[in-house]
Amino acid sequence: MYRFLFKLFRKEKDIEEQGIMKKYLIVGLGNIGEKYENTRHNIGFKILDHFANKESLTFETQKLGDLATYKLKGRTFIFLKPNTYMNLSGKAILYWLTKEKIPLENLLVITDDLNLPFGSIRLKGKGSDGGHNGLKDTQDKLNTTKYNRFRFGISDTFSKGRQVDYVLGAWTQEESDKLKERLDKSVELIKSFVLAGINITMNTFNGK
Repeated sequence: MYRFLFKLFRKEKDIEEQGIMKKYLIVGLGNIGEKYENTRHNIGFKILDHFANKESLTFETQKLGDLATYKLKGRTFIFLKPNTYMNLSGKAILYWLTKEKIPLENLLVITDDLNLPFGSIRLKGKGSDGGHNGLKDTQDKLNTTKYNRFRFGISDTFSKGRQVDYVLGAWTQEESDKLKERLDKSVELIKSFVLAGINITMNTFNGK
């Protein structure tokens, strides 16, 4: 009898653990508010919104952010747009990782990157914050630099002393015209990360 109960408990535990391993937290970094909506710094929000539009998903405001859920091939994507503003992004990320019992390796943080040419995409499993306030707070709250990040290039074509204006500025018409294809590619990368894993996805998408 005890052996049967132990096996039953172990089976339920295995099912629970498998469920956790199949959940992924996909976080787009950005700032809330209409004035930030179409800025370069909000590319994380923009990519998640594009994914949601393609798959007819709806974001709902919950604790520390707006969330949407998507299921594909037995995996659950939990999309998060923190409403804490960029500098406190890590607070929302840690809360939802903990609440949903999602392992760190199933986290993907999407951010803008001044060091990459416009539209370039690069996936990495670890790295420094590179001076990015959202990544800096994420690193601080998670107490590690070893988390997956998807960096979207916004280039650095600004004059000396104008970095903040550039990052918080709107896309040019030329950039806007090219964004659709880049956003579609970003959606493909996210799906690949969840379904195929980080190594295959890096080999497939980095620099493309």
